[in-house]
Amino acid sequence: MFLYPEHAKVERVLPKNKIYGYAQPTRGIRQRFVSEVDEIVWRYKLAPKTLRLPARSGVEEIQIFQITLKTGVLREDVLRTIDRAIPSQLFFELTFQGQIRFAAAYKRLSEGSSSQPVVDACYYETPWQDVSGPQAPVRQPLPVALDMGGLYEQMLRQHMLASPLGLVSRPGETLLETVERGNQIRAKRRECQKLEVKLKKEIQFNRKVEINGALRQCSAELDELERASDSKG
Repeated sequence: MFLYPEHAKVERVLPKNKIYGYAQPTRGIRQRFVSEVDEIVWRYKLAPKTLRLPARSGVEEIQIFQITLKTGVLREDVLRTIDRAIPSQLFFELTFQGQIRFAAAYKRLSEGSSSQPVVDACYYETPWQDVSGPQAPVRQPLPVALDMGGLYEQMLRQHMLASPLGLVSRPGETLLETVERGNQIRAKRRECQKLEVKLKKEIQFNRKVEINGALRQCSAELDELERASDSKG
């Protein structure tokens, strides 16, 4: 998604055992690492020294990890395990058989611990694209920012916009507020989908009317959440 500067390149393979040591994943998640992940490469380190941007509390560095997949499927709990093992904010580049997709979740330090990261429940992933050729993603220069925190916010907002959710930040909305609204949109979409399934299966007329009313209300609430501007403001 982004074009990273050459002087920020690391290109170092990260052994899975190191991640296990820091995150202590369950046996099931370790098995997913074995069956789904071929290799993890630390590709770039975005930091005050490599970008000449001052750090900001909560965002000292941003790391770019490339994960080569074995099957084209990667569970979010694998990404979350890596995120929890690394204190820095992370952006992932997932590759499989000549295709690439980008993923990231909102990550911040815990209020009770300066070293314990808190990773949001949802990852923003872009669709799969060819690595090369006419369908290859056009990498954009890093956003202009005053510090590392500002850079991280802009990078993550672009991930949100490029994901299937297509989440647009409202004017004056903080990053945390945008993330929380994105979580509400996901939950509301699931609620509407369940109501649609119920409506199709229901045969009693009175129940159909009741469910249809609930579906209209759910759709209206979803539309409100998805608006690029807050109509209440």
